[in-house]
Amino acid sequence: MFVSLAIIAFSLVLFLYWFRYTCLLILNTRTARDYTVQVAEANQLAFPAIQAKLAQAQLDGLEDARASLERDYHLLISLLQHASSFQLGSLTLEQRMLMVDYQAMRVWFRVSRQLSRGAHARQALVEMADIVSHFANAMGERSSVSARA
Repeated sequence: MFVSLAIIAFSLVLFLYWFRYTCLLILNTRTARDYTVQVAEANQLAFPAIQAKLAQAQLDGLEDARASLERDYHLLISLLQHASSFQLGSLTLEQRMLMVDYQAMRVWFRVSRQLSRGAHARQALVEMADIVSHFANAMGERSSVSARA
């Protein structure tokens, strides 16, 4: 019984490690053309400003930044899902993994916000902003492909 529980626990730890590593690889992958700025401007998204402030460690209102990222995230997910119903299939496996990772970072932000004074919460916001940026770029790619067709 103990051996079975140890194997299950070890397998779960390895799965979580693989999942986090894969999400970070997806976020670090760059496309030939970056559409994030165009999509952010067209949809009045706040994530580029939040990313810049987080990179310079100037962001004081972490809760306000989280709320803005939430709004941007939900808008982009809605756009991607509605665009996928017209053409190009549904969300990819990578996008679904990043959606799960975003939710995990939301939980981690709330937990770390309560337990520490901001370093871990700030890092969670950085990853949340990167995920929103990835979705903005995916939306731009999708729009570009449909405009060419």
